[in-house]
Amino acid sequence: MRIFNCATFALCVLSIALPARAAETVLFDGHTIAGVVHDDHGAGKTLSLAADLLSRDLTALSGQTPGACTKVCIVVGLYDSSIIRKFAKIGNLDLSDLKGQWEVYRRAVVKTGDKTYVLIAGSDRRGAVFGTVDLSRQLGVSPWEWWADVTPRRHDRLVIDDATVTSKSPSVKYRGIFINDEDWGLEPWAAKTFDPKTGNIGPKTYAKVFELMWRLKANTLWPAMHSVSTPFYGNPGNAPLAADYAVIVGTSHAEPMMRNNLREWDESKKGPFDFTRNKAAILDYWRQRVDQVKGYDNIYTVGLRGIHDGPMQGASTMEERKAILQNVIGLQRDILSQVYKKPASEVPQVYVAYHELQEAYDAGLKVPDDVTLMWADDNYGYIRRFGDAAEQTRAGGSGVYYHLSYWGRPHDYLWLGTTHPALIHEEMGRAWDLNARRIWITNSGDIKPIEYLTQYFLDLAFDADTFKETPREHLKGFMAETFGPEHADELAGLMLRYYDLAFARRPEFMGFGQTEWVTQNRHTDFVQSDGEEAQSRIKAYQDIQAEAEAIAADIPADRRDAFYELVLYPARASAELNTRILKLDLADLYAGQQRASANAYVDQAKAAHDGLVRDTAAFNALQNGKWQGMMDMQPRRLPVFDEPVWPHWTDSKKDGCDTALFGQWFNDHNTLPFVEGRPETRTLTLYGYRTTGQTWKLSQGAQGFALSQTSGTLDAGNAYEQRLTLHYDGRESSGDHTLSLDCGGQSLPVYVRVLPALPQATAVEDNRIVTLPAAAIDPGTDWQKIDGLGSTGAVLRARLNLAGQGAPAVYSFATSTEVGGTLKVIALPTHPLDPAKGVRVGVSLDGAPMQVLDLSTLGRSDAWRQNVLTNTAVAALPLRLLKAGSHELKVYPLDPGVTLDRIEIDLDRAPGHYTAMEAQP
Repeated sequence: MRIFNCATFALCVLSIALPARAAETVLFDGHTIAGVVHDDHGAGKTLSLAADLLSRDLTALSGQTPGACTKVCIVVGLYDSSIIRKFAKIGNLDLSDLKGQWEVYRRAVVKTGDKTYVLIAGSDRRGAVFGTVDLSRQLGVSPWEWWADVTPRRHDRLVIDDATVTSKSPSVKYRGIFINDEDWGLEPWAAKTFDPKTGNIGPKTYAKVFELMWRLKANTLWPAMHSVSTPFYGNPGNAPLAADYAVIVGTSHAEPMMRNNLREWDESKKGPFDFTRNKAAILDYWRQRVDQVKGYDNIYTVGLRGIHDGPMQGASTMEERKAILQNVIGLQRDILSQVYKKPASEVPQVYVAYHELQEAYDAGLKVPDDVTLMWADDNYGYIRRFGDAAEQTRAGGSGVYYHLSYWGRPHDYLWLGTTHPALIHEEMGRAWDLNARRIWITNSGDIKPIEYLTQYFLDLAFDADTFKETPREHLKGFMAETFGPEHADELAGLMLRYYDLAFARRPEFMGFGQTEWVTQNRHTDFVQSDGEEAQSRIKAYQDIQAEAEAIAADIPADRRDAFYELVLYPARASAELNTRILKLDLADLYAGQQRASANAYVDQAKAAHDGLVRDTAAFNALQNGKWQGMMDMQPRRLPVFDEPVWPHWTDSKKDGCDTALFGQWFNDHNTLPFVEGRPETRTLTLYGYRTTGQTWKLSQGAQGFALSQTSGTLDAGNAYEQRLTLHYDGRESSGDHTLSLDCGGQSLPVYVRVLPALPQATAVEDNRIVTLPAAAIDPGTDWQKIDGLGSTGAVLRARLNLAGQGAPAVYSFATSTEVGGTLKVIALPTHPLDPAKGVRVGVSLDGAPMQVLDLSTLGRSDAWRQNVLTNTAVAALPLRLLKAGSHELKVYPLDPGVTLDRIEIDLDRAPGHYTAMEAQP
């Protein structure tokens, strides 16, 4: 491939005349592709790499390799390079306003004689680069053309508009990714598949990472740093390569002063990593690295932690830690000043307020004003704090470190990308609104399979106007760009349902165990009472899987691998893991009921596990083994991923059939309750005790009730059980009714009670549970509705600028039963916006005095662990007695940012449940 530099480019200029203008420029006419030239002035190797990337893209789109300029030429350079200035003068273009701007480009078309020049003039190197990748993307090249195999499609003609385009300066100055926890994906893939010669993550891999960053318009990298990986500066080719790609390099909260302690600090040779005992050695260790990398574009992390992701050695109290940090930061800045021979304030630095580093800061640690304060989420997507009014005006500004992947307690989520886009939108929107805008870094794990979420995070960072789109709109746009418009809306809906299910419980958390220490799996909380929650969750996942598979059959061949990576594997894999776990739990429940179906559920669970093994192998075999070693279905080998022991039960000694349903105890019978005037459907199951076929039929119905099926057979085809629904039309008046099922020579009664009518247009008790979706009412002045988030499709958030007690959200509901219970306010597990604030609401039921409920947690407490595993924070208020009839509940916001998901009133003897029960209007 020939790419002409500025010297050769002069040969392309055969004649110069006054510029002409037209509506469009043809880059490829079916025969000839535009040439690409660049001017290296002031850009090192960066624009040569950018021109090469653009040329490869044009080749992929046209089948033709760009060569010498004949009719059309794309010219890439800095705004003040000689070749750009020459053609800007010809085109009467003023580029002077680009001077001093951050990562901005101007694209303009200049026509002179029979030649056309497409100028891409950057205010700086990255500005020019972004001009080239934006052009590629406009022509149809996805940012994921290599990393997710979204292969560019050939075109007979490539055309751009002649209009001059000036890009926006990025909203967040420093935007990037942290390659982390790479032990189970990126590192083994790089070592064994992509770059076996290096045998680790090295320049060949980082070159692909840097190209992806260009296409996503990220500019900052925190490199891989686990012990399995060669330290970034341990390979002499990495740092110069980052410089060539104009990538800014920083390091994580555990790696101050550009040092990878895990691999670079050998305690057997250098002594303890304890600043109180080994100060000189540690300072020299830092100074060596600063001196080594001073010629590159860096952001230095200041502060001190342990060798890896833990508190520093040598401090046993907060005051000791704070004093050491205060001393350390001052000495680190002295090193920077001495090595760079300029004030430390002129060298970019960040203090990452992660865990105990935030605690030290909150306890009074003084961070110099020019150092950027980087707030962190709690590892599960909820940002732990933001700056107060004074901190928001600091010279160094503030930013956010945000997890899309995590290794640690209470449980990892390293396997699939499941953070809800609406949560990213909400939390990063808070960061933007509260002026944390200087640096945003996301923990992207192995990059795959978190492609979309990484792009969404970086799109928000690059252009804050993206917040004006709903998450669904953005996801639909991604799907349209990647797979075409035909299925984009359908795919957006499918994937949002996937994220919704994971928001209730991530697949990695389905073992209901924890890590650090590792605890064994237990029965899930989805199998309580009758197991219907588990059945509903299985069906929801199976529906997603079936829909994804149906769309996959219609996806063009050149997008099928991409579809497998971005949609089908996540849909199938999450469905298969959930099915395996929940079917086994149901098997145990049903065996206790002596159902003949118990062993069939075990077989179905095993089939799901075997499917997961096959699907993971298929992922690694894509593109002729390109991704071999990238997808590991059991990272860290945690119990949730283990193939279980498959139980087996003998047939029951009982004969005949029985029914399973979960209702209320009326007249000494398990009775399905309904409310007069409110149509509703409930589930019951007819099952056999033994693996022998039996016929059944509805022998006695009831006015106003319809059974989903009135006869059938219990046999191996349905695992000797028939799941049925009973629908009440709402017209039958209150009273008791009995339906009868004949099965195996038995008559099985199904008892039903229609409770007296309750007020219309209000939520009502449903099987001893009242569910009040937070956003189902007019929120008033001090609550704001956030669509797309939470267990019921929307949440209420207290205004971020709320000061003092706000106006309440008012809910009406009605109950049929006079009994005690529990009122539960269920919020998202957000944190106080800053240390002077809390996470409190006030509640008043039926005019009683307001009671304050505190939803905050402390550190990594058991309450916090439960919160992040469930995406809920629950505050409960016991109700000694709640009278039957109409009720009014007021919920007052007492702190800004507190976010309500729903309110539940669980009356005594309510069935146990994990997720929100469907509200009965």
